[in-house]
Amino acid sequence: MEFLLDSANLEAIGEYQEVYPISGVTTNPSILRQDGSVDFFGHCRQIRKRIGAEKSLHVQVTAQDSQGMLAEAEALLRHIDQHVFVKVPVTEEGLRTIRTLKADGVGVTATAIYTKIQGVLAGAAGADFAAPYCNRMEHMGIDANEVLSHLAFVFADSGCDTKILAASFKNLGQVAGALEHGAHAVTLPPALLRSALAMPAIDQAVNDFYADWEAVFGKGSSILDLVP
Repeated sequence: MEFLLDSANLEAIGEYQEVYPISGVTTNPSILRQDGSVDFFGHCRQIRKRIGAEKSLHVQVTAQDSQGMLAEAEALLRHIDQHVFVKVPVTEEGLRTIRTLKADGVGVTATAIYTKIQGVLAGAAGADFAAPYCNRMEHMGIDANEVLSHLAFVFADSGCDTKILAASFKNLGQVAGALEHGAHAVTLPPALLRSALAMPAIDQAVNDFYADWEAVFGKGSSILDLVP
């Protein structure tokens, strides 16, 4: 499984990847907007510098027609680097774009997936990642976990190499459900990822362990105090 950070904030990216097993970063215009006006290409290059070449960077196109998407994809590859995964929405124009990009060996993340057939079409078009929008599906009355299970079955049954990159989460229950129902990867905003370890019960367990240690070896002591 893979955990990606849904953020364009350089400080957060640097901080979180030191702690969490982050395998990449995903961005889109809505995420970039949170950091205000930035030098787009320069900022994306800084993200790449921060995460390194071994991790994946996913950047969204904004054009709505295939010709525009392809032109933007070329610009991303030229002005960021050749290893960027180009995020393309699964529309008719998007599918046309995905097929063209994959014919040229470009990494592609298919986005804005709300239905089973969208995901299957993205896989058939050769996308490296397919990103179902879990929370948004739930708001529309669509069973996100059923969609994930279906895609996981179809991809495995057909030998499709497309990875399911589940996205759009508002709580950890959705994240757990996505992983349980076949997602190969999830992308999370920093605050949601941090909340995974922010449980009073965890802190209590750690405190209880240390209290028991002090009861035996003395207040304020540590294992290092006992090194011979």
